[in-house]
Amino acid sequence: MAPTQAFGPALIGQTEKTLNAILERQLDGTGITEPQWVTLTLTVASGETINRAELIHKVSEATKFSEASVAERIAELTAAGLLRDGGDGGDGSVQVSEAGQEQWTQVRTALGPIIQELWGDLPAEDLATAGRVLSTVLDRANAVLASA
Repeated sequence: MAPTQAFGPALIGQTEKTLNAILERQLDGTGITEPQWVTLTLTVASGETINRAELIHKVSEATKFSEASVAERIAELTAAGLLRDGGDGGDGSVQVSEAGQEQWTQVRTALGPIIQELWGDLPAEDLATAGRVLSTVLDRANAVLASA
C-alpha cells in the first residue's frame, strides 16, 4: 500500500482518474463512452421518463459538460437504441429502452464487487467524513465556477 497522501488536488485527481480507468474497463466492448455512461446513469436514476431539457440540465450540472455536448450524448444513446423518445406525443421526453436498462444493469452489476472491494469495509464514520469533506469541496468549486 502506498503511503497516505495529503488531501488535495493531486489525491482527488488521481482517485478520479483511477476510478474512471476502472469504469472504462467495464465499459470496454459495450460501445458506451464515459460521458454516455454518465448520461445513461442519470437517465436511469430519473425514473421511467424525464423531460429532455431537464435531463440535459441535470447531466450538464453534474458533469460540467456543455448542454450541447449532453444533447449529443443523448442523440448517440438514442441512435444506439439505449434511450428512446418518451413516446408521449413528442413533448421532448426521454426514456431508457429495455436494451439500455439491460446494458446499464450489466455494467452496474460488474462494478458492484469492485466498489465493495474499494470501500465496502471502511468504517461508516470514515465514509461519512469523506462524503462531507468532498461535498464541501464540490460546493465551493461550484461556487467558484458560478462566480467566474
